[in-house]
Amino acid sequence: MESIIQGKAFVLGKNIDTDQIIPAEHLVYSLSDPEEVKLYGKYALSGVPPAQSGLPEGNIPFVREGSFKSDYTIIIAAENFGCGSSREHAPFSLQVAGVKAIIAESYARIFYRNCVDGGFVIPYETAEHLAEVVKTGDELKIDIKANTLENLTAGKTYTLNPLGDVFSIVEAGGIFAYARQENLMNRTDS
Repeated sequence: MESIIQGKAFVLGKNIDTDQIIPAEHLVYSLSDPEEVKLYGKYALSGVPPAQSGLPEGNIPFVREGSFKSDYTIIIAAENFGCGSSREHAPFSLQVAGVKAIIAESYARIFYRNCVDGGFVIPYETAEHLAEVVKTGDELKIDIKANTLENLTAGKTYTLNPLGDVFSIVEAGGIFAYARQENLMNRTDS
């Protein structure tokens, strides 16, 4: 994984729950069929009310009609991102849609762990109220080594909380891949 993530921002408010990230009616697709997996990306964030989708203006779809991928690679959110039911499909759908990182003021812990344990997306936290100052469509650059976010559109730089071991786990592809990589568990073939 590269140490720089650059792309467009998609801004959301607070309390975005997993039912909004991937609505229950879209949890039926096969994870082993590549054509069906694409549908998780297509319907990512489709449950967010239109007025709250793509702030500050709203009414901006995360994935354009007819597409399976989003134009936005970095999600900016306020507090309590990923609250609600515990479904691994939520961070998975964001990854399939092309999201590389989420930066939020806080997360529901189970969503945060699902991001890390599955190796889906990097979940950054920050004390900055970025959802109030970043706009959907702004070009952003995350420097993973420096723990900074640069808004290239606005010419401002913000500090992100250090990731610690989280980055290594996500970079490895999840907790089990990390454990095998670090020889923390033996692989058994039966």
